[in-house]
Amino acid sequence: MQFDSISAFLDMGGYAFFVWLSYGVSAFLLVALVYSSKSNHKKVKNKIAHRLQREIKLRKAAEKSFAEAEQTDGKTSVVPELSKNSNKVVS
Repeated sequence: MQFDSISAFLDMGGYAFFVWLSYGVSAFLLVALVYSSKSNHKKVKNKIAHRLQREIKLRKAAEKSFAEAEQTDGKTSVVPELSKNSNKVVS
């Protein structure tokens, strides 16, 4: 379809309202899709970062408790160990 002038192009043969409305709605939806995608991407990245930080903290706490358990196992206990064959009574 050829148009004789700019006003004829903008009029779209009498269907300008519907044509430009469809272009406007399509453009709006594309912009909303891009915004929504970027927003969700940012939220997911933040969730992953928080989860990694939590895992690092938990790993450090587990290593610390393991190291403390090793240190307490290595120390001599206050109560002397009795041999299995001993008949001594501890009072």
